[in-house]
Amino acid sequence: MNRHSAENAQPVIKVGIVSATSLRFCLNAEYICRQNGMSVQGESEVVATDTALRWNGEIRHELLFDPKEAADASFSLYDVTIGVNFHWERKEKQTFRGSLLLLNDDGKVCAINILPLEEYLKSVISSEMSSTASLQFLKAHAVISRSWLMAQIQKSSRGAKSLRGLSSSSSLSSSSSSPLVERLGGDCSFRVKWYDREDHRLFDVCADDHCQRYQGITKISNPTAVEAVNQTCGEVLMYDDEICDARFSKCCGGVLEEFASCWGDENKPYLVSKPDIIFDERSRGINEAFCNTSDPAILSQVLNDFDQETTDFYRWNVEYTGQQLDELVMQKSGIDFGHILSLTPVKRGPSGRIILLEIQGTKQTVTVGKELEIRRWLSPSHLYSSAFEVIRLKDGFRLEGRGWGHGVGLCQIGAAVMGSLGYDYNEILSHYYPNAEIKDI
Repeated sequence: MNRHSAENAQPVIKVGIVSATSLRFCLNAEYICRQNGMSVQGESEVVATDTALRWNGEIRHELLFDPKEAADASFSLYDVTIGVNFHWERKEKQTFRGSLLLLNDDGKVCAINILPLEEYLKSVISSEMSSTASLQFLKAHAVISRSWLMAQIQKSSRGAKSLRGLSSSSSLSSSSSSPLVERLGGDCSFRVKWYDREDHRLFDVCADDHCQRYQGITKISNPTAVEAVNQTCGEVLMYDDEICDARFSKCCGGVLEEFASCWGDENKPYLVSKPDIIFDERSRGINEAFCNTSDPAILSQVLNDFDQETTDFYRWNVEYTGQQLDELVMQKSGIDFGHILSLTPVKRGPSGRIILLEIQGTKQTVTVGKELEIRRWLSPSHLYSSAFEVIRLKDGFRLEGRGWGHGVGLCQIGAAVMGSLGYDYNEILSHYYPNAEIKDI
């Protein structure tokens, strides 16, 4: 059997797209509503009641629209929020292939796209970065995106269904695990949280950066992304007979971080801290690290239009007056520190990212962590990273930082540079995930 055309052997996944009290959508081809057997096409609106959905004069607990002709059918959702709580947050109309499932989730309409895993990946590769990137970089990203997704689903379904057993008719996840962990000292002087991909109750993964950026066929514009997925179909990274939890970020700032600095207090042998450089003939002329580039041709491969609004990610700085910082931290943390006197790094990871930061105020002192919580407290959206130095000013603070994101695993900008220098996808993956192996499952 040809593995590239064996669609029935693929896992079928559920991707949560948007949640709202009402939702406008358009079925761009003929779809069949499974609840009443009717053929439906064109624009519609669905409204959530307290416990059900109101659509076309009917009250339903759920609505499932399957394409009559699966090959070309698509549907569009209006006002989809992307970059939730990040500095590039905005709303878009987005278009998707596959089935559309609508559920009532606590008085809101939850829209879920059901489709084969490989079709999902073709969008992720184009949504995470421009599909004009080199084939080798896109192949590397296809492998890690597939690995990450399958590792999460296997973790969720371990002890229940196998991944291959998932289908559009399988029951929805009922896991209630928390998206974060919080440790509070007895005097509340420690606020340590880390945010991870939780087991979503109603779907396998969400469509935003919290899981993997997925925008349906809205961004597929180059056959190279499709080629990258097809050429690596079924390939994943594995370590010790387990699919790797293959993390990635935009720019590591020159040094990769290890897993435990950002999430649970464990380390994975393939997610380690190391310089973002290989010293060989091809890397000659590279300044400090692969990701230290301002080449617009390379950056445009990695960064979509809204990402290119961010230009100072390798090295950056942010300044706050004392009053600005007092108000910001109180707003983001919910804690009244009074006037903030100092920001003191208590613990750093091997890349220099701050894991624990002590904030001393005239009213109280609290130590906050891990890296994402620090970034949330010290920015109206998120700081680019927690790899920063604190400079005390006459009236305020300057944060001088490095990189964009958590810095664990593949550095997208660094990997794009590697692809442009002639490294193949095996070499890119070996650099960012040492000790892992590529296997075809």
